[in-house]
Amino acid sequence: MRLERLNYNKIKIFLTFDDLSERGLTQEDLWHDIPKVHQLFRDMMNEASNELGFRAEGPVAVEVFSLQAQGMVVIVTKGNIDYDEEDEFSDDYIEMQVTLDKSDDIFYEFDTFEDVIQVAIRLNKLGVHNGSLYAYNERFYLLLDEWGLPNISTDTLVAFLAEYGNSSTFTIHRIHEYGKLLMDKNAVAQLTEYFAR
Repeated sequence: MRLERLNYNKIKIFLTFDDLSERGLTQEDLWHDIPKVHQLFRDMMNEASNELGFRAEGPVAVEVFSLQAQGMVVIVTKGNIDYDEEDEFSDDYIEMQVTLDKSDDIFYEFDTFEDVIQVAIRLNKLGVHNGSLYAYNERFYLLLDEWGLPNISTDTLVAFLAEYGNSSTFTIHRIHEYGKLLMDKNAVAQLTEYFAR
């Protein structure tokens, strides 16, 4: 699987027939609404998030182009959709409108514990004290409760979080089930109290 960012809201994914067969899929399967295709799409979006920083949230258009003897090209577009790329590929073409699950949780992933400490110190200065901290697969996850946030815009809050981490591609349910809860309820305040220099 090869990924390429076309612009700020559009990526191109090239899938070889080997990529499909490794996942137990055929070229014809991509034209059907089956669980394996949904899993392939989630895998592509996770890889796009990790490699390109492309997070598909809300409505997206997924265009699938079949290239004879080469594989498939998938174009994923967020927001306003322009189909001019259709002329670039002359083989079979379909369009799918997909809406990904959207969560109101403010749930961020961090590579290191030091990143979590630094964001907690900054959030604490803004009056944010709540949150739950989890660990899963050598990464840290901070869930902020909307009801406990002070009078601060979500955009400002997300800007601080994005300086140190990324919006989690996992759901809180998965992390809650498979991860380890490190601090419950007042994680930001606790991190600041224990680790602020």
